[in-house]
Amino acid sequence: MIGLIVTGHGNFGTGLTSSLNLIAGEQQNYYAVDFTSDYSVEDLERDLNKALDALSDCDGILILSDLVGGSPFKSSVILSTQRQNVEVIGGTNLAMLVEVAMARNFNDDLQGLTAMAVNTGKDAVVHYVFQPVEEQTCEDGI
Repeated sequence: MIGLIVTGHGNFGTGLTSSLNLIAGEQQNYYAVDFTSDYSVEDLERDLNKALDALSDCDGILILSDLVGGSPFKSSVILSTQRQNVEVIGGTNLAMLVEVAMARNFNDDLQGLTAMAVNTGKDAVVHYVFQPVEEQTCEDGI
């Protein structure tokens, strides 16, 4: 099974995890790593390393972070270069996380799962535009 780590600013990781668990149930081989205001980058890297170590027996590890370029993303990228079979995605959303969490139960291809996550994340972003429809009267009375 592919291990998952969700990280981000504030309580991004635990917040998304709460939503994921409500939708898809408790997750195995999964860690949420928050980066709260009382944390330093060193604290964040320590917790990310703990999660990576705990998932070292997995077929691979996918780290999902919030903002590309933010400290959780940059720390994840740096740590991923020091390990084998770790991928990092920035810009995580709930649809992406739910899809990946469910798909990893039958898909142990880290590269394929990573590509699916990115595609799902992009497809989940939509702009709803309300367009009122003019009321039409029917001449036939129906």
